[in-house]
Amino acid sequence: MLRDFPKFRFERVDVADRDRMAAIFRNERPARVIHLAAQAGVRYSLTHPFAYTDSNITGFLNILEGSRAIGVEHLVYASSSSVYGANTRQPFSEHQNVDHPVSMYAATKKANELMAHAYSHLYRIPATGLRFFTVYGPWGRPDMALFKFTRGILAGEPIPVFNEGKMIRDFTYIDDITEGVVRVLDRPPSGDPSWSGADPDPARSDAPYRVFNIGNNRPVQLLDFIRVLERCLGRKAKMDLLPIQPGDVVSTMADVSELEKAVGFRPATTVEDGVAAFVKWYKEYYAITI
Repeated sequence: MLRDFPKFRFERVDVADRDRMAAIFRNERPARVIHLAAQAGVRYSLTHPFAYTDSNITGFLNILEGSRAIGVEHLVYASSSSVYGANTRQPFSEHQNVDHPVSMYAATKKANELMAHAYSHLYRIPATGLRFFTVYGPWGRPDMALFKFTRGILAGEPIPVFNEGKMIRDFTYIDDITEGVVRVLDRPPSGDPSWSGADPDPARSDAPYRVFNIGNNRPVQLLDFIRVLERCLGRKAKMDLLPIQPGDVVSTMADVSELEKAVGFRPATTVEDGVAAFVKWYKEYYAITI
């Protein structure tokens, strides 16, 4: 594969390793940085909070310091819809306050946005945070819901369904996420001269800083998502209906109008098309015949 991508090199490095991260920035001197590494997941943060400070706080600080040291043209980093926390006014807008996280994971992602703004203000580093909404699709983490549901349904085992399936999520297919990331990368922000500290807009700044939602803008109830998966697999799910977990929110929905205005793109892959594409990949990758 590397013969097809001669300019690509993979290095397995812990982002929390200050010396090695500094060396990578110093030696490679990237013009632009896309930072997607993180300790993800709301529920895992309940039992392993230090993993989140190590990766999401210390690791992100190393990214910011590396970017400052070489003067990158644009830093694009992954935030999360989880930052909206206890806010229930939907669709979620970047212009809304996000000061009430309900999980450690959400708190670290909000901290990333604050840290990025500080560096953008102090060192004029153009920085854009992307709040991803319930990403799904091929090559995802095996602990994600769609993977666990698919494994359980194929094995004939009960799948855990929290809040008795009454969760509503703005499921966003991975191809839409990557398209949004690439488009944003080519549009580094500049400071907004109309921004006012007397009436501060959380979505922008007088520093070269922006945040955008990337979501499908068509929320789906979890039970309906499972039904789509059942149709694609041709099998019925056995569901273990459970109460809502601490740190979870009942509903998410993205307002993507700011993203569309900035880069001319809004996610459009339906759940039906996205889940079907995932199932096709899953069967090929795991050599499963149904």
